[in-house]
Amino acid sequence: MHNITLINGDGIGPEISEAVVDIIEASGLKINWDIQTAGEDVIEAEGSPLPERVLESIKKNKVALKAPVTTPIGKGFRSVNVQLRKSLDLYANLRPCKNLPNVKTRFSDVDIVVVRENTEDLYAGIERQVDENTAESIKIITRRASERIAKFALDYAVKNGRKEVCVVTKANIMKLSDGLFLDSFRLVAKNYPQIKTREILVDNLCMQLVQNPNQFDVLVLPNLYGDIVSDLCAGLIGGLGVAQGANIGLDCAVFEPVHGSAPDIKGQNKANPTALLLSAIEMLKYIGEFAYAEKIEAALFKTLESGECTADLGGKLGTKEFAKAVIENLT
Repeated sequence: MHNITLINGDGIGPEISEAVVDIIEASGLKINWDIQTAGEDVIEAEGSPLPERVLESIKKNKVALKAPVTTPIGKGFRSVNVQLRKSLDLYANLRPCKNLPNVKTRFSDVDIVVVRENTEDLYAGIERQVDENTAESIKIITRRASERIAKFALDYAVKNGRKEVCVVTKANIMKLSDGLFLDSFRLVAKNYPQIKTREILVDNLCMQLVQNPNQFDVLVLPNLYGDIVSDLCAGLIGGLGVAQGANIGLDCAVFEPVHGSAPDIKGQNKANPTALLLSAIEMLKYIGEFAYAEKIEAALFKTLESGECTADLGGKLGTKEFAKAVIENLT
């Protein structure tokens, strides 16, 4: 039996967490869920949206499934997501973006995996106010971080039968920082002769993604570009409501949907659990439970193909009813 941390979040988090746990349990896979609360709801009692007990649980279990959590605005608390990534050195952000059955989009057969470096770049947060009219942010790119994210992307391509990894930079302008990222990728890629490699500038990539996204396979990018491009790719497959994600390090991995906690529909049985379910499916693959991952994915796809879905995808089902429909399609 697997021991997995479940951060059930706040807002719609507990509802979609319950739906996903019910689906996994109905598949027959036995998981011992270590349920942890985090976010805005625990601040008053514990003084932090991310108590130390949550980090200790993930360190112990090595794997976590995380529903969305709310970081309070203007109260001096660091983003829970950023804190998790920093504290656990979750250096790789993995965002598979693939068309789903019966989800209408401008393009079909999109199947792109975005691999985003997760620890540095402008997101290192090194800023200063030079004077009242000037602010400065420092872009940090290191060879260590660049080489390990390149290796992650190339290893992922090999393991998952992907054929090409495209490195994305703006090295024609930022010749030192993005140039270092690009050079690091080139050096690592020499060890993967079976994988085709490609280089592209980020602005050209964005243009080509909205014209012909089917040409791309795996993308590897520095932090800022990865953040922007991964949301662009989510738009290609139907939006954040169906976008899965994972933050992976050497010792731990946290799987989560990309969307927020949507407090405006909290407790109304309206939330779509698809993104969290897709994240859970990726988690099952990560822990080696491929048969269960395929079983649940097939049930999800069959449900979507039938038109049974939540209102955000044009259907009439609530969160609980959608989970029930997926369970009925498990075979």
